[in-house]
Amino acid sequence: MKAIRGATTISADTPAEIKDAVGELLIQMREQNGLTDENMICILFSNTSDIKSAYPAKAAREAGFYSCALFSSLEPEIEGALPLCIRVMILAEIENPVPVYLRGAANLRKDLKKFAVALDGPSGSGKSTVAKMLARKLNILYLDTGAMYRACALKAIGEKVERFTEDAVAPLIENISLNIQYTDGAQRTILDGEDVSEKIRRPEVSMAASAISALPCVRKKMVEMQREIARKMSCVLDGRDIGTHVLPDAPFKFFVTASSRVRAKRRYDELRQKGYDVEYDNVLQEIEERDYNDSHRAFSPLRQAEDAVVVNTDEMNAQEVLDFIVRKIQEKV
Repeated sequence: MKAIRGATTISADTPAEIKDAVGELLIQMREQNGLTDENMICILFSNTSDIKSAYPAKAAREAGFYSCALFSSLEPEIEGALPLCIRVMILAEIENPVPVYLRGAANLRKDLKKFAVALDGPSGSGKSTVAKMLARKLNILYLDTGAMYRACALKAIGEKVERFTEDAVAPLIENISLNIQYTDGAQRTILDGEDVSEKIRRPEVSMAASAISALPCVRKKMVEMQREIARKMSCVLDGRDIGTHVLPDAPFKFFVTASSRVRAKRRYDELRQKGYDVEYDNVLQEIEERDYNDSHRAFSPLRQAEDAVVVNTDEMNAQEVLDFIVRKIQEKV
């Protein structure tokens, strides 16, 4: 038997406020811990002395928690304590309890406060560069989602898949051995036990990644992995559909974009610096083809989330983009 702790606050001492807050807290604790009527043993409440209009245990009954014992107690008055606070402890038969602290009570457990920043936009807009800088600035994880799709493409290329179709790719992806490791602050992509962090940056893999990422079987598998990582820690994610599909509830969303010619020039310069013999016109054509593929795919296409802040980087360098995004996050906080 394990104890699952949680807390929340109300804005006013009314039965309606208490009912809403208790219901929200218990439902989240149940969902995040996979609780059922069978494995919950009892629920213990306490509340600060400024809450008098209703018992939290009564609110729990009204929220549908009937199957286990409920107890309420009054906390002693402590100077400087968080006002209008309701605490709860659920005793349950589970292995790994996940505490839940909501509303104003989240400040009681700053170690549990997790958030995600979603940076979406077309290829070459600079979002990956800024995402890495932002993660360092905020001291949180940068998850390179594009590397995950590139690894899938490299896998298919290595298996001599000629056409990227569901039937051809699904068997490869279902049990793919793909791990994301972090060494010295950098993400390393491990495919079938091999570090492929450099291989996946080849131009042919980039184009293949655009095609393979349009397949539902690939996106479903990768999204599951990305959501699991984001659930465990604060992070910055960049991609095509982070704010619209992968993490639609992310509190901070940005759509980073630039004209196709500006993006092609950036990509051309990057490839030339790495020693690739490429032509600007060919890079531009690839950029435009990728834009079309990403925005016209049937499953989770590239598009701007309705609540995303648009950042046009045509005349902005990476530091200016970073400063703008940090300022917008601080304004919202």
